Amino acid sequence: MAKRDYYEILGVERNASKDDLKKAYRKLAMQFHPDRNPGDKESEEKFKEAAEAYEILNNDDKRAKYDRFGHDGVRGSGYGSQGFSDINDIFSHFSDIFGSGGGSSIFDDFFSGGQQRGRQRGRGIPGSDLKVTLKLTLEEISEGTSKKIKIKKQVKCDKCNGSGAEGNTSKKKCPICNGSGEIRSVSRSVFGQFVNITACANCNGEGEVIDTPCKKCMGDGRINEESTVKIDVPAGVHEGSYMTMRGEGNAGKRGGHPGDIIVVFKEEEHEYFIREEDDIIYDLTITFPEAVMGTEVDVPTLVGKARLKIDSGTASGKLLKMRDKGIKHLNHSGRGDQIVRVLVNIPQKLSNKEKELLKELAEQPNFKTADKESEKGFFKRFGL
Repeated sequence: MAKRDYYEILGVERNASKDDLKKAYRKLAMQFHPDRNPGDKESEEKFKEAAEAYEILNNDDKRAKYDRFGHDGVRGSGYGSQGFSDINDIFSHFSDIFGSGGGSSIFDDFFSGGQQRGRQRGRGIPGSDLKVTLKLTLEEISEGTSKKIKIKKQVKCDKCNGSGAEGNTSKKKCPICNGSGEIRSVSRSVFGQFVNITACANCNGEGEVIDTPCKKCMGDGRINEESTVKIDVPAGVHEGSYMTMRGEGNAGKRGGHPGDIIVVFKEEEHEYFIREEDDIIYDLTITFPEAVMGTEVDVPTLVGKARLKIDSGTASGKLLKMRDKGIKHLNHSGRGDQIVRVLVNIPQKLSNKEKELLKELAEQPNFKTADKESEKGFFKRFGL
């Protein structure tokens, strides 16, 4: 079963800060904590899943690899590659969070009623991410490649420099929310008083409004354009894996942070090769005489042709290894191999002369089955 996206598990944006990650993980850990859900296996698995996501994304190096290559990028690197074995494993690994090390934890902060960090005001609305599917040949995957593609996306308005304001006009504090970007409403019930906080509809939660909107972008701060994007693809990527290009997505609204481009890789079917991880398989068909006597043949590789020796007496189905002729590894040096699967061609139609020659060969000692005499003895024992 494919793993879920770590950002999706924690419910955060891809540009989330470490504080955002910690806050999101705390919320999930509180919800699925074993003490709150005794005997609930589903909650326990979600608790482990959230811990794995936080462990990867809270580590700068692992997060950078995950952002570029997805789960392939963190394969074989600590807890994130194989999950936590049990609950105690999580508690010991995140002692600073769960408070086992004597210091305060995020749970202490949660129960102490600490104020939540408010949304940053006056910086616009973040741009959305864009998803691009990039087709690659095995040759390109083997060595890595760079490609330039054209995409339509929202870019910063050049007339107002992304502010959304016309000329020298400026933004002012939103009169509805008084610059907070939030609207608070109080409701009462038999259980007590509740405060509901929602984003201000007048300023979209920004806390500011524009006096005179830019005529080119209509106050949005961005316009639609076709842009050329260069994608540097590392060697060894897989079908369905992806990389993230930070800040290359749609521009943010009125100066907001731009989104990302998520590049999803798609392997094109190859004329000769079948891929198995970083190895490639090639089917080589030879004649019966070549299999018996041996030969040397030219076989295709990902970087051209190579000479391959076929030993005499090679059976159909035998696998021959051509070392380091496969695909470069993604996360470490070296590369896979090319596996040549030998297939002996058996002709379907024979001339009379060919049949006579084969009959003569069949009578020769080297073409007789070695176990013929033992077979006769076996049948004789059972009266057959």
